[in-house]
Amino acid sequence: MKAVVCSSFGPPENLIVEDADRPSPGEGQVLIEVKAAPVTFPDTLMIEDKYQFKAAPPYVPGGEAAGLIVEVGAGVDALETGMRVVGSTGITGAYATYALANAADVRVLPESAGFAESTGLMYAHGTAYYAIKHRGELKAGETMLVLGAGGNVGLAAVEIGKLMGARVIAAASNDEKLALCRERGADDTINYATENLKERAKELSNGKGCDVVFDGVGGDYAESALRAIAWGGRFLVVGFTAGIPKIPLNLTLLKSCQIVGVFLGAMTTKEPELAAEIQDDLIGFTTSGELKPHISARYGLDGAGEAMRSLMDRQAVGKVVIEP
Repeated sequence: MKAVVCSSFGPPENLIVEDADRPSPGEGQVLIEVKAAPVTFPDTLMIEDKYQFKAAPPYVPGGEAAGLIVEVGAGVDALETGMRVVGSTGITGAYATYALANAADVRVLPESAGFAESTGLMYAHGTAYYAIKHRGELKAGETMLVLGAGGNVGLAAVEIGKLMGARVIAAASNDEKLALCRERGADDTINYATENLKERAKELSNGKGCDVVFDGVGGDYAESALRAIAWGGRFLVVGFTAGIPKIPLNLTLLKSCQIVGVFLGAMTTKEPELAAEIQDDLIGFTTSGELKPHISARYGLDGAGEAMRSLMDRQAVGKVVIEP
């Protein structure tokens, strides 16, 4: 088989495609012929040894895959060859023509669900859904501000927010990304490269402030967004693509608001029943057509480095996938 290999920590341009032995599933595992694998921000951090989860080179990047089951290991009863599935491969292994997954981490896909649309749901839409529904407890009719709304996770938050009945204000760094946010349902937009984030968010919320802030960016934008939060609001800490911010905690007192951490990866191990519920909900939304994830770019295995670079340079808009 063919696989993308990170032979030593470094930039994505160092990734190579190599021939590798096709793995065999062990007890409780299945082997998936990979049709699509998402390119995620954690993948880009791992190849440079900058992520909290570590993989020792040489390794194959990619933590999730969608495709067809071609082999079933001992003890697997609910799955069989030929099934269309999506599932976690752990933190590595998906950027290849074949990948192993634990049967417990695999979900069957209906015929109407596309491979590219279904893979990466837990990373982007799962993060957004867990954050917005289970951590932020968003209610229909509330206003939500999404930072980094043009990226994969941010755009997923826009889509999930609208699905849950919110008024969504999308904030991003350029007009192209904001145009896509409007296409995906955002009610209003803020270009925080040219506009004052705090003042504009307050203006768009009629002076009340935003009930929920979804922050996958951090940096200097975090404090501005917190200053635009409503009384009793919930500030969701999702990521730090612009750096880890320092927040004046007196703002939480003045706003009587909450700062809430969102760590999907840890939740999936500590609360596996909730993780399974979220994945089932998302597949259901996708199958029904309520949720239509946006795929902005598709690459073959030999384009994995370019795909990762597009995320690292914040050029990617929406979901980027590898299709072996």
